[in-house]
Amino acid sequence: MTVIANQQQAQAWNDWEGRHWADHPERYNAMTEAFNAPLFAAAGIAVDHAVLDVGCGTGLTTRLAARSAHRGHALGIDLSEPMLERARRDAAAQNITNVTFERGDAQVHPFGKARFDVVISRGGVMFFADLVAAFSHLRDTLVPGGRLAFLGPRPGGADSAYHRATAALAPYLREPSPAARGMGSLLDPARITEVLTAAGFRDIDITPEQADMGFGADAGDAADFIFAMGPTRHNLREVDAASAAELRDRVRAALGEFETPQGVRIPGGVWIVTARC
Repeated sequence: MTVIANQQQAQAWNDWEGRHWADHPERYNAMTEAFNAPLFAAAGIAVDHAVLDVGCGTGLTTRLAARSAHRGHALGIDLSEPMLERARRDAAAQNITNVTFERGDAQVHPFGKARFDVVISRGGVMFFADLVAAFSHLRDTLVPGGRLAFLGPRPGGADSAYHRATAALAPYLREPSPAARGMGSLLDPARITEVLTAAGFRDIDITPEQADMGFGADAGDAADFIFAMGPTRHNLREVDAASAAELRDRVRAALGEFETPQGVRIPGGVWIVTARC
């Protein structure tokens, strides 16, 4: 039986938000595509490594890890069965045979001890019910000297590019959507260091990375995507259609600032965090 520590997140990611991610992986992957290279450079995956991808979602990062560890293996774990179904389907279509996907909560999943050389995550480690317990468990899955590398959001203020582009929505975004609860748990480098130190990690490094994030082909397409994302959809669920359309027009106009020949590109920032056990 699958043991789940965070029942709230399990329910959320198997509901409408998880299905939206599963149906549109290319849209969500485009947002963080520019950060894949620094994440994998930090992870230092060798050709024969065993890699665990925590919160793997639809599996892009797990597939990238499997290609890097082409004589090893990559395991992706996630709470969302819709997203895992998409991950398995895409891996099979790309004929990637050294990758597997399992549904579970990485905080308590029975991985076994000293199984992986590297643990990676593109944001999924934010959502644990108990951060210290979860990272302690992940440390135990690593071989001695094994490496942790993950990406997490940096706090964006009122002057950030994304806030400027979506300012019309700000009065309505009163609470996180069900799947977004926990996203702010690792914004502060001091908190990251505190959690990882308490979990037994050493050689902790936290590096800021800045890049343009892809939101759509043009301002209209990007506005449609933003309004379909969980936090927006959740907070506008009781707004009448005419008011929502007016908001969409205002956001579309603001997104025009970020239109480029490559589509709508909004500058954003993340932390790249590494540590050893």
